[in-house]
Amino acid sequence: MVKRKERRDPEELGDAPPAKEHQDGDESSDDDMDMLDVEFEWFDPSPEVDFHGLKTLCRQLFDVDNQLFDLSALADLVLSQPTLGSTVKVDGLESDPYAFLTVLNLHEHREKQVIKDLTSYVLRKSATDASTAQLAQLLDPASPAQVGLILTERFINMPSEIVPPMYNMLLEEMQWALEDKEPYHFSHYLLISKTYLEVESKLDQQETRPKKKGKKEASSETFYFHPEDEVLHKHALAHCNYEYDKQGDEGASDAKRAFQEAGVKPVGHMILIDGSKFEGAIKAVGEYLGGPAAQ
Repeated sequence: MVKRKERRDPEELGDAPPAKEHQDGDESSDDDMDMLDVEFEWFDPSPEVDFHGLKTLCRQLFDVDNQLFDLSALADLVLSQPTLGSTVKVDGLESDPYAFLTVLNLHEHREKQVIKDLTSYVLRKSATDASTAQLAQLLDPASPAQVGLILTERFINMPSEIVPPMYNMLLEEMQWALEDKEPYHFSHYLLISKTYLEVESKLDQQETRPKKKGKKEASSETFYFHPEDEVLHKHALAHCNYEYDKQGDEGASDAKRAFQEAGVKPVGHMILIDGSKFEGAIKAVGEYLGGPAAQ
């Protein structure tokens, strides 16, 4: 079944305003800013043009642990099912994707080395939390469970409103696939994501002068790169953060600082959702994030 996937929805994104000279002693208004209209388009993954773009986004998704996986094989696997999942672009089909979302059947592809590596990784990380330890049974080769691995990532400056259409399209595409007797009936969905923690800044440790009054301390609170993850938690069987195998060099957390006092430490994150709850979870994501509705 051929699908046409072009949804163009203008998003107004704020850029920093250009420097302006003050005239007649008047200060420039805080409301002054240039507005940039960006036209986003949704496409099926294209084996001809998306290999490098998907590989880059997968590298970003797995952060410092990306070297543990054959990302070329993973990108090829995503592209082997071009009628399932979406990419988001701004310069037409031939441009690189700025975001993507897809689902892989872990049981169907269990003999592929990259899936073996991912499954082993997930089992190690999920075992560190009591709630996600149930994945050991679900991913056992003898288990009747069918687990769909959701992979999704986007550039950090992409608006979250692009997310609901990708998930709505995925639901529709899986239904089409099931009508064609393809293996996309999942008992569970496992989403790989990442979050971050605030940690004490190495730069602060090096300072000999007293800390500034009111200086923000590091906390154990989890912060989200993907705001939809918090919504998915409410419909999930389990979720957890996990430490990456590889650790960044000393001072790496400070390199990720942006307009804040504490350092930023990315950590892995996974969310397990029962298959019967998935559609309701996606509806809730749409209600929370807004954005264009799926057609």
